Amino acid sequence: MDPRTFTRSQALGRRLNKPERYQPTGPLLTGKTQENKSCWVIFSRIITFWAHPALLSSVGGLHDKQSRQAWREKIALCFIALTMSGFVAFVTICLTSFLCPLSDASNSSNFSRFNQTPGVLGILGWQFNVLNAQIPGFSVIDILKNGAGQDISNYFKRNNKHIHSCVKASFLNFAIISNDPCENKEFCVLNYTINDENLRQLNLINTTRRVGYDWDQLVPLDNYIVIDGNVLNLEPYLTTVEENENDLVDKIIRKVLKSGGKDATRYFDRKKELREAMRCIIDKYFAGNIDKDTIGCFTSKLFLYVSLVVILGILMSRFLMACIFNWFISPRLAHQPDNASTVHPRLVDNSNVTMDEVGNNLFTVLLVTCYSEGEAGIRTTCESMAATDYPNNRKLLFLICDGIITGSGNLKSTPQICVEMMDLSPEFKRPQPKSYIAIADGAKQHNMAKVYVGHFRHKNKRVPMITVVKCGNPDEKDGQKPGNRGKRDSQLILMNFFNRVTYNDRLPSLDYDLFRKIKHIMGVTPDYFEAVLMVDADTKVYPDSLRLLINCLCNDSKIIGLCGETRIANKRESWVTSIQVFEYYISHHLGKGFESVFGGVTCLPGCFCMYRLKSRKDNDWIPILTKPEIVQEYSQNIVNTLHQKNLLLLGEDRFLTTLMLRNFPRRKMIFCPQAICKTVVPSDFKVLLSQRRRWINSTLHNLMELVLVRNLCGTFCFSMQFVIFMELIGTVVLPIALLLTYSLLISNVMNPPRSFDEAIPLIMLGAVLGLPAILILITTRKLVYVLWMSIYLAFLAVWNFILPLYAYWHFDDFSWGETRKVEGESKDDDHGKRDGRFDSSKVPLKRWDEWERERLMGQRGRLFQKNQELYFTNNPQMTQRHNINRYYI
Repeated sequence: MDPRTFTRSQALGRRLNKPERYQPTGPLLTGKTQENKSCWVIFSRIITFWAHPALLSSVGGLHDKQSRQAWREKIALCFIALTMSGFVAFVTICLTSFLCPLSDASNSSNFSRFNQTPGVLGILGWQFNVLNAQIPGFSVIDILKNGAGQDISNYFKRNNKHIHSCVKASFLNFAIISNDPCENKEFCVLNYTINDENLRQLNLINTTRRVGYDWDQLVPLDNYIVIDGNVLNLEPYLTTVEENENDLVDKIIRKVLKSGGKDATRYFDRKKELREAMRCIIDKYFAGNIDKDTIGCFTSKLFLYVSLVVILGILMSRFLMACIFNWFISPRLAHQPDNASTVHPRLVDNSNVTMDEVGNNLFTVLLVTCYSEGEAGIRTTCESMAATDYPNNRKLLFLICDGIITGSGNLKSTPQICVEMMDLSPEFKRPQPKSYIAIADGAKQHNMAKVYVGHFRHKNKRVPMITVVKCGNPDEKDGQKPGNRGKRDSQLILMNFFNRVTYNDRLPSLDYDLFRKIKHIMGVTPDYFEAVLMVDADTKVYPDSLRLLINCLCNDSKIIGLCGETRIANKRESWVTSIQVFEYYISHHLGKGFESVFGGVTCLPGCFCMYRLKSRKDNDWIPILTKPEIVQEYSQNIVNTLHQKNLLLLGEDRFLTTLMLRNFPRRKMIFCPQAICKTVVPSDFKVLLSQRRRWINSTLHNLMELVLVRNLCGTFCFSMQFVIFMELIGTVVLPIALLLTYSLLISNVMNPPRSFDEAIPLIMLGAVLGLPAILILITTRKLVYVLWMSIYLAFLAVWNFILPLYAYWHFDDFSWGETRKVEGESKDDDHGKRDGRFDSSKVPLKRWDEWERERLMGQRGRLFQKNQELYFTNNPQMTQRHNINRYYI
């Protein structure tokens, strides 16, 4: 083999072996068809048992089996979301009323502690002011000397309405039921029946406060017991009736008092007749209540306090961790590292790369995926990438045009725009289409692309540039969007290429062409590249962003992926763009900042993120983005289930992050707030609705994947898995949460809270809304962001109600909708539809040396033919002899 064809890994004798078998890495993304009757499929069909296929076909327009099953799964998911929302509504509104009815709650709040309010005595459990009482022959002063709040009900005659239950229980042969307290001369000494008229006549004033007894206060009070929270004064009975072993009620009462206890509830709950007697006893000897909440009210309050602690704990933890990350962790990661600490000794090898040349300047691919963007957007992105303060010989501007596409309103096709921005290399001005295996089903798996190589000029900079134009196979030249296979396919062109280079695997002709042209324009083989920065074609990167992201990779070898802050470039264009400013800011600085402490950012946005292609370890490489398991699962071309389609067709960027977290749970995915980019967001509400439908649905399905990954950072409530679970639940119940928020605000305006317990929900709401404002002031010190937050809150119904409900009802819509429309494109245009059968012989795979040998032989043949033609041109007399000889041969 020609030594010039060696890659650096081969030259150093460090060739990685590609695994022959892959283990499935995900619990849900199995790639199985719907014919496999899984539990989820069975559940979805049970929920939609009423929807006959004929009905769905005729009324719903769902004519194929896959679309009908996707609709059933959508209804099942909506049913689950509705059930969870109902549970949250019950817990929030109805649980307190169910556990603690209004009567119990008001009674407990109206209790006044026995023996603590001077000048009052108790009558039938109510406190009466007796200081001005006018009771003939009765001294209340003497009673008050023994303690305020004492029960004097036994000195009155009880009204018949208070003992109506005793009449019903008269058939029970218990002495306490038939006993009349007034038979003893020590009781009923006041010849008055307890009623409002008599009490006013005696100048006994009701304080509207109930008598409350503490358990400790009952201990010195003889002849007092408690039944079901009611305090009973049994002194008339116990001083009148002698002990009777055959009387079960009498036996229970005396047993409880002799044991030193007071609560007899559990004894009376044993038998039906005892429960009947209990009602009579309570009505006959009632003196007050235990000054404690009922079990239901206590449980209700406990739930409120636990909820307050948990929610405030989560909010404060997110807030504090986000602040700590922004203040202390991210600056340390983004600072310029020392060259000596980051240079790996094996980089200084036979390739003539010196220590000074390498340093922290990792070879980096700047990947820009293009679809239907205009010239202004693409040029702005390329100029911002070229203007980054990073050595030009260490960065490669890599554009991939997803098909021969002309965007709506554009005069030129996207490939034409990209190629015209390049200074093409003279050696490769007319590239030929090269084959590769694309992400599609059927004949479209065979796709072809042209590789343009040259430089991008911006001011005084000249950056190496590659443009890959997917032009389609010969059968689709006359199609509407030849070569179009989606953004995921564009990413996989790069991922598959570096995966094959890393493992010295067989290459399709496109990869071989890329290898040659990258080596030509960069001066080194592609295996020198260690990182890739992915941006969209409508993103403007700040000049220092690339350097800051690379610094993070150099300062922490465990970081495998990271993103910067995405800001809005057109925030004042319309009300639609203005309501997104705060949402973008808080999702980065609070959400991603908090997740970065765990090293598990759950979504690296595709518009601005960086991944390691491979990581250095000792004298070898560890594949990261090029890991075979990641490339294999990300390159699934047959997508049948609703879950798979939401992962791979709507949220490919987020799913790539999910794959990285699942395959490298012990490594880090972080947010670098110092690295900033600006992007153009939807300015029309219809486009925003379409975009957020894709984002919300892909978020839910990716969180479902991640919540099952057990070996993420942390444990139990202090783990990344718990954070993901809470985020999943929070996303599902967003609509009901908003309705509950509004109902809470209205109810508190109409009826202000009278106690701390009633104010707990309001405190939690204040924390949810207030902490982000504090975070803004701390991190940015810009009051203008508080204004943006106010605009966001004014349109909270859009974010938490309209967008989620629209997204949930369109779970089975896998199109990109209004985002990035193409001239003449219809909703049914889909590059993922099956069309014909794939012929693998059209995409030959060969090793690099085989392609190189074939190229050299073809080059020699063409050179021989050219020389021969030149010879005959200069020697016309030889042409006839040559033709005669060729004829005889």
